[in-house]
Amino acid sequence: MKIGAVFPNPEIGIDPSAVRDFAVGAEELGVKFIATYDHVVGADISQRPDWAGPYTEDDPFHEPFVLFSYMAAVTSTLEFSTCIMILPQRQTALVAKQAAELAILSDNRFRLGAGVGWNQVEYEALGVPWEDRGSRLEEQVDLLRLLWSEHSIDFQGAFEHIPRAGINPRPTKPVPIWLGGGVGSARTLRRTARLADGWMAPSFNVNDMLPSLAQWKEFIVEAGRDPDSVGLDAIVPVRLHGEDTDSLRQAIDGWKNAGATHLSIATHRTGCVTVDDHLSLLAKVIELGE
Repeated sequence: MKIGAVFPNPEIGIDPSAVRDFAVGAEELGVKFIATYDHVVGADISQRPDWAGPYTEDDPFHEPFVLFSYMAAVTSTLEFSTCIMILPQRQTALVAKQAAELAILSDNRFRLGAGVGWNQVEYEALGVPWEDRGSRLEEQVDLLRLLWSEHSIDFQGAFEHIPRAGINPRPTKPVPIWLGGGVGSARTLRRTARLADGWMAPSFNVNDMLPSLAQWKEFIVEAGRDPDSVGLDAIVPVRLHGEDTDSLRQAIDGWKNAGATHLSIATHRTGCVTVDDHLSLLAKVIELGE
């Protein structure tokens, strides 16, 4: 099981040296990958009294492709993953181009975690219908793989049309596509089982996920695939465990026993203020997972 770190966007801030120090420090600690959340715009809650989302326009979020390109330049083994990128609100050909470039510049250290998201405000801001997001995502996965592998494609889908065109340069191998979401949705689980290289579990509690994990593996077999060939990534927020190291260790062991191939440790909202604070906390968690 690879242990990674969720990039603490709101707390690291916009200082380039802090971003660099976090990436370099994480790599030196033995962190295998850095994952980042994706938000293009934040809702102005002063104008939305019923807002229930965890982030607003006051929370800074770096753009994932640019962020990871910068981190790739200052590291050598660290891998990168979006967790998740809201794919349906973007033009697929542009995402294919950006992801290909990141894969090339990082020597294939990038995997694309994608999903439909929860923030309708972003869809509105980017001019994409909210209602078709699931169907659009399924089409996008197929289109991305075509663009990464074919010199030229003639694609006519329900949402996008590419008439005899292709991207160049293309990655030396396809970028892995992992999908998020799924608890309580058989359709989403089937989509992930059929299309994805891995699943990014949407719940922090492994016990809550066990029924969905079992169903997901059944769907993988139904799709004619080997469950061991599909990865599982989970997030463990340290803030949910506080100073209780036994609880944190149980969470890590629980996901390991459930078959997680990747574990993303989130240190934001734990009281960490500086880069060193986050790295020190990461070091303690990594030690628990060894």
